[in-house]
Amino acid sequence: MIASNSVLGIIFANMHDSTVSDLTKQRTMGSVLFGGRYRMIDFPLSNMVNSGIHEVGVITKANYQSLLDHVGSGREWDLSGKKGGLHLLPPFGHVGSGIYRGRIEALDGAWNFIEHSQAEYVLLSDCDTVTTIDYRPAIESHIESNADITAIYSKGFYNSAKNQSATVFGMDETGRVNDVMINPQMIGECNIGLNMFIMSKPFLKKIVKEAMSRSLYSFRRNILQGKKDEFKIMGYEHTGYYSKIDSLNSYYESNMALLDTEIRKKLFKQSAPIYTKVRDNGPVKYGLESKINNSLIADGCIIEGTVENCVLFRGVKVGKNTVVKNCILMQNTIVEDDCNLNYVITDKNVQVGKGRVITGSETYPLFIGKNATI
Repeated sequence: MIASNSVLGIIFANMHDSTVSDLTKQRTMGSVLFGGRYRMIDFPLSNMVNSGIHEVGVITKANYQSLLDHVGSGREWDLSGKKGGLHLLPPFGHVGSGIYRGRIEALDGAWNFIEHSQAEYVLLSDCDTVTTIDYRPAIESHIESNADITAIYSKGFYNSAKNQSATVFGMDETGRVNDVMINPQMIGECNIGLNMFIMSKPFLKKIVKEAMSRSLYSFRRNILQGKKDEFKIMGYEHTGYYSKIDSLNSYYESNMALLDTEIRKKLFKQSAPIYTKVRDNGPVKYGLESKINNSLIADGCIIEGTVENCVLFRGVKVGKNTVVKNCILMQNTIVEDDCNLNYVITDKNVQVGKGRVITGSETYPLFIGKNATI
């Protein structure tokens, strides 16, 4: 068994902001809302805590005010103790350094924090994957295989026309990575990287310092791709449910997938809960004429109309004679009386005026930005 203090978790909050630019104009990827009450950072944070990792650093970059508000001291994840705990790491690691361009520069900027950790191993994760994973078997596999880097992947369907950001691995019969493709032009089943990596701290220091001396900053291109023959990179397959958020469409589909009971059971396990910031909202209020079908509705909502195949976040209000179908309505969205919404995603604090009809399509849901009034 691995000691709980022997692994340090590092989460990159901003690494995929550009893939969902509509959602990240005023926030980082880590604080993108998901599933009615969660944020994207809740998944890697909860997975680390459930795997016995009690020291986690979150590397920020821009638009991270909402992330700071959400994670706070880390109390909800039991990371507010005297030992270990949650550390928010600013984008400027040392004097004279600009904002980082890739994972390597980000790690170099945060190196003082990593250096002072007592951990032997470092687990890196991004915030673009929705999944529940126990990291302990992956860390044990990393140690047993004597790998330099262990890359966690899942077998899945990849379509270059739909997926905007993917690392695809080729492996030999022993599980060693012998090919690394970044955003390849292909369609089909393949080994899709989940942007989770395990390394020993001395090895991580070596590659970061070497890369910085050569002005290299991309972990995927300069390390995984460029050094795949030199380093022993092993793959570790995650067989559980996952979804990657790499476009507005995949965001929509991933939220809608939660309406399937079986998928909810796979993602939200009693044995490994996903924690989030707790808010003291009242229960949902349903009007006498409200009709609800196949929807996730968070606490604090007031529903007086019809809601079908929807994910509603906290504090959403749906007026009388209003029909909302196939929609994702984020926190404090107000849809007034006599409206009709279909295939719409609203950001926080959107107000839809009386009698409005707004329609997108399944393949192109209509997005309404934060604080908009229609």
